Amino acid sequence: MTSGGCGSINVLSVCARLGMSRQNYYQKRRRRQRRQVEEDLVVELVLRERRLQPRLGGRKVYHLIKVELVNAGVRIGRDRLFEVLALRGLLLAPVKGDWPCTTQSSHYLPVFKNRIKDLKIYGPNEVWVCDLTYIRTEEGFMYLALITDKFSRKIVGHDMDERLEVIGSIRALDEAIEGLPHGATPIHHSDRGSQYCCHEYVQRIGEANLSMSMTEEDHCAENAMAERVNGILKQEYGLGNRIRTKAQARAMASNAVHLYNTHRPHGALNMEFPERVHTGAK
Repeated sequence: MTSGGCGSINVLSVCARLGMSRQNYYQKRRRRQRRQVEEDLVVELVLRERRLQPRLGGRKVYHLIKVELVNAGVRIGRDRLFEVLALRGLLLAPVKGDWPCTTQSSHYLPVFKNRIKDLKIYGPNEVWVCDLTYIRTEEGFMYLALITDKFSRKIVGHDMDERLEVIGSIRALDEAIEGLPHGATPIHHSDRGSQYCCHEYVQRIGEANLSMSMTEEDHCAENAMAERVNGILKQEYGLGNRIRTKAQARAMASNAVHLYNTHRPHGALNMEFPERVHTGAK
């Protein structure tokens, strides 16, 4: 009884000092407690998503968790989410890119014009953008070949190889071709790297009734989407870090492609997932 009485006296003194009633004091305390509980839930959901995609930005995380927050009766805007992440030390620091160039364009192989410059596209399987990038491991470099649908942003073909040769790019191409619906003939767009210009690769493109397009002047700008996909996989999924083994790099690359396609909201797709846009799923 004594401690309860002291507590009441303390509350009364606080209320008197703040110039508010006991009712207002308890209402504010309940709001603070509720807010704390809500913030704890937000952090829990953010950490859950970050365990899958450690470098996923706050805007995309918010898109993934907002339905669960609404279902839990938590109303929090994106700005407030960023405040909570800042207070809990969960904002991501930018990662500097420091990766060598894989484009070997000093060769005498045939090249092709840029056929997609200013081209409007209206659906999946109209244009593919392709690139090859280094993945550093303690056992040596690996080379990741990627083919991305320009409309849906889905990675439709990928392969990881120990050699900077055409075989990995062809395996990625074969995977992409295998997933094409009947009658689809996308334009294949890439830089002028020797892997894409070599006779074996060009022949495989022709056998699939596809057409070739290549960068002409500003190679990075003319293949910006493919470069961007490389950067996302490296910065958000750990492929830009020093990886211990080549086997681990292969597994990480496959997991990164899967998560990118099926669980990463894309701003250019109205925060939809590439896989759903590519297949037309609702």
